[in-house]
Amino acid sequence: MSNESSEPIEPGPIDYLIVEFPGSRLTGEGMPLLADLVDRGIIRILDLTFVRKEEDGSVSGIELADVNGDGQLDLAVFEGVSSGLLGEEERSQAGAILSPGDSAAVLLYENLWAAPLAAALRRAGARMIARGHVPVEDLIEALDALDAKA
Repeated sequence: MSNESSEPIEPGPIDYLIVEFPGSRLTGEGMPLLADLVDRGIIRILDLTFVRKEEDGSVSGIELADVNGDGQLDLAVFEGVSSGLLGEEERSQAGAILSPGDSAAVLLYENLWAAPLAAALRRAGARMIARGHVPVEDLIEALDALDAKA
């Protein structure tokens, strides 16, 4: 009988998102959905941080406890979520692509749903040689073009 708990845990693919909030209008509306993904074991949040680009071009961090600026601890469940993988350099890079007055959420997460597949592929000697992302807008445009041809 094998003891699975003594086997090393193999991570799933790690991704990041930078989500811009024009005018720094952060409502926290998506946070319950993010928490649900974590609760269901689909993803594991490694880092979550928020940055704001000031009008003078400087970049500053925003405390998770008050992302929407109303003084309420709306995001307390995410406070302290930090693996240390996202540092000041990454926050500065995220801030550099923002327009002055805008804010962004920077999320680093592990795709737990894909971990068993990734581990099996690694054991079989497979290697990830390319990775990409299809923007939703591009997908909608392509589907609309296919509909127009039909």
